[in-house]
Amino acid sequence: MEQSSDFFASLAPVHTFTQVTDESRYTPLPDDWLIILSDVQGSTKAIQAGAYKNVNMIGAACIMGLLNVADETEIPYVFGGDGATLAIPPSLKKEAEEVLIRLRDLARSSFGLTLRIGCIPVQDIRANGLDVTLLKYEITTDLHLAMFSGGGLSEADRLLKEDVPDNPYRIGEDRKLDGKANLEGLSCRWEPLTSRNGQMVSLLVNAPYGDQKEKSGLYSEILSKLQEILGNEEEEFRPTSNKNMRFRWPPRGLWTEVRLIAREKGVLRTLLGVLSESLIQYYLEKTGRKAGSYDAPQYRQELLANTDFQRFDDMIRLVLDCTEEQIFKIRKMLTPYAEQKKVAFGLHCSETALMTCLVFNLSEGRHLHFVDGGNGGFALAALEMKQQLKDQAVS
Repeated sequence: MEQSSDFFASLAPVHTFTQVTDESRYTPLPDDWLIILSDVQGSTKAIQAGAYKNVNMIGAACIMGLLNVADETEIPYVFGGDGATLAIPPSLKKEAEEVLIRLRDLARSSFGLTLRIGCIPVQDIRANGLDVTLLKYEITTDLHLAMFSGGGLSEADRLLKEDVPDNPYRIGEDRKLDGKANLEGLSCRWEPLTSRNGQMVSLLVNAPYGDQKEKSGLYSEILSKLQEILGNEEEEFRPTSNKNMRFRWPPRGLWTEVRLIAREKGVLRTLLGVLSESLIQYYLEKTGRKAGSYDAPQYRQELLANTDFQRFDDMIRLVLDCTEEQIFKIRKMLTPYAEQKKVAFGLHCSETALMTCLVFNLSEGRHLHFVDGGNGGFALAALEMKQQLKDQAVS
């Protein structure tokens, strides 16, 4: 395979989410590529202190910052709620590390959060007997998400968090840089999404045992059963809807956005800029009008389609708007799989979901919206999943 920076751009996409469990559709990452990881340490305490929106924004900032330095190079990424995972060609290693170092400093100085960051060569993961394979999922024309398989991301996470002296995969705290990362395009101006059906569910399903064929079969089976419970109409369980997308002024996440994106202009000028932009957006949303590249009705319709609420990164990762009956059925369906040590899962419920936005080009409809459950979302769902894995290991 040609090992080049256009690897992800050259992949043919799939168009339906059920195809992400088909292992034959995945392509191995080039051997010289790197896995970039970031996660907020102590995210549970931050959640308990009411800072989960800040945690979400730092995770999304890691993606936006790297996309901005990647320029024309299309790179795959996954948003994890309290962190992010990306794959990059070796040509971007220096710039990526500089972005992460600056974001680590910003997370600590502006939000009191500790960001763990690292860089793991794909070839080192393969040397440990696992792989990193990739699938390109098209959610709308020219807007793609990456799905990862092969078990390599879990191994990368283990290598990053391994508590050994001078961990070679972790970017050390001694590395400091002046200036701030370019986070242009990152925003958080929408109100929390209120559930229409009862509860917003953050669901993780991990099949860590067996070979890839067995895992693929399990994931496909579970997605099929989830579809039986949720129904075929995606609009019914999608967390975003015209009924729950609300915009207020000033935005609730105003200060979080300003502290992240402020660079040469400084905080005050950035604040005034965001206030004026969001006031115009508020007016356009209220009146349903268009100004410049912002067409409020069109943007809302694009936003519904451009929501990243279904992901696969060596596990199923979903945010769903569910009824109480559906939640009961989902847990009842998954419990036997966990009892038989086929999967481990985590399910966290909240009345709301949080949305964080990446805006690439409004006039071309290129904007993406990460969704995570409120009050802890994926971070708390992961606690239940990890406890199941521990219980399965000792039983």
